[in-house]
Amino acid sequence: MRDLQYSSGIRSLFIVVALYLLPLSSTQAQTASLVAESTRISAASICQATATHSSVKDALRQACLRERPATVDSAIQQTIIIGFVGGFVKHDDQRHPEVQFAAYLRDRYPSAIHAAVFSNHNGQQALRQVLSFLDTDHDGAVTAKEKEHARIIIYGHSWGASETVAFARELGRKGIPVLLTIQVDSIAKPGQRDSIIPTNVASAVNFYQPKGFLHGRSEILAADPARTKIIGNFRMTYEGRSINCNNYPWFARTFNKPHHEIENDPQVWDQAASLIEAEVLSPSSTARATSSSQSALLK
Repeated sequence: MRDLQYSSGIRSLFIVVALYLLPLSSTQAQTASLVAESTRISAASICQATATHSSVKDALRQACLRERPATVDSAIQQTIIIGFVGGFVKHDDQRHPEVQFAAYLRDRYPSAIHAAVFSNHNGQQALRQVLSFLDTDHDGAVTAKEKEHARIIIYGHSWGASETVAFARELGRKGIPVLLTIQVDSIAKPGQRDSIIPTNVASAVNFYQPKGFLHGRSEILAADPARTKIIGNFRMTYEGRSINCNNYPWFARTFNKPHHEIENDPQVWDQAASLIEAEVLSPSSTARATSSSQSALLK
């Protein structure tokens, strides 16, 4: 038993070290100002931006090929979308698809959504921003009616995926529903349980890969299957498929590449875009949106 605890402790230490070292090579490139710890990239189309890192542009290329929705933007229901980056990555590190994906969504639905990205250790700042968005009458308090009409989607990679579930659980404690959670190669943060989706979440999906030192959780379950639909646990593989990971330093690409291949996988972000679009454009029930999303994923 002692040997097992020791091995578990060593593995946890290696995970923390690996997640801490990965963003260090790109910190000097971060020049965007902090605005309430959320990302504010230019509204100009991220799909056409020449300054976008090549690996991130590759990651979003399939999503960028999607036709714009025919629905008039003013007819789309207001939706809050919160993203969490993994490891110790900063919220405004534009070398990560999670950050640029929020810009993509803001460009695609310019007046219909509020999309922001946070570091995975700043859930409380994300919560304050969500509560501010929900307080539509600006009286400083979120009423039961305002909570009832909340439309929230949360996504994240690695520790950010773990924070996705933790954040949904925190919203549930406040009586706030969540439309959808999207986990990409979820690595449980210390003290968090990223495998059980809380009852306030209508739909959840999990993308994972089984290779490398850091590999994501292979299965998520609903705390109450009658209230939460698990769209699927989708295993992604990269043998014989090249994924651009040049946004990471050589040691990450050498020793932990699969964990970053899934983060940069254009199929994953295209499916995420499909799931989100189904929810954003759905005029009525979440169940209806879930059905459309699942069909898109299984094609």
